[in-house]
Amino acid sequence: MTHPSVQLGFEALLASAEASNHAREQERATAHLPSSMLEGIPYYRLLIRQHHAAMLAADVDEAMRLRVEAALLARRLNGGETGILADDDAPGCVLARETSAEIGTVPLWGQEGEFIVTVGAMRVRIELKGMFCIGSRVSFWPGFAAHAVDMDRPYLSETGYRSFLGIHADPVPGLLPDEFVSKVIAAHVAGELKGRLLAIKPLRKREEGA
Repeated sequence: MTHPSVQLGFEALLASAEASNHAREQERATAHLPSSMLEGIPYYRLLIRQHHAAMLAADVDEAMRLRVEAALLARRLNGGETGILADDDAPGCVLARETSAEIGTVPLWGQEGEFIVTVGAMRVRIELKGMFCIGSRVSFWPGFAAHAVDMDRPYLSETGYRSFLGIHADPVPGLLPDEFVSKVIAAHVAGELKGRLLAIKPLRKREEGA
């Protein structure tokens, strides 16, 4: 019969060996990537440009490969650890923030940005996510948040806000980010809202359930 302490010691050795193997695999997978934020930011800008080109070409495999590369970069800058988006100072957040588009400018695909589109008579402020957005490894199209610009005019929702995530649509070559979000919003209005926009309720009324 094996003594419990011997068994526990053996399990600890296995766990240690597994951790060491994982660390070596991680190092091999990221050895070609920058290990400092100073070098990481320009490298991430390059990934964004390549990702933009892949999106315009509707090259799903290349776009996904570049998103994996971006995640590996952030993880290398995080010392090989997970939690690349844990807080504002986490590598993924820093990379996205330092390479974001100027406010009011339509970003490249893979670049975070904030800009305004007009769909019909409705103005919408868009917050487009980049390569680290939720679902970026499973959905070709990135998610975005849509905020009302004119709170006294009809909108997509009674709150003046709507999030669009997990957008499943066929890749379309040559489609720019502002064109994409406009098409998604127009389709939502025509389909889900049956062409009828909603009055935005004041916060007090929404809290009261009016």
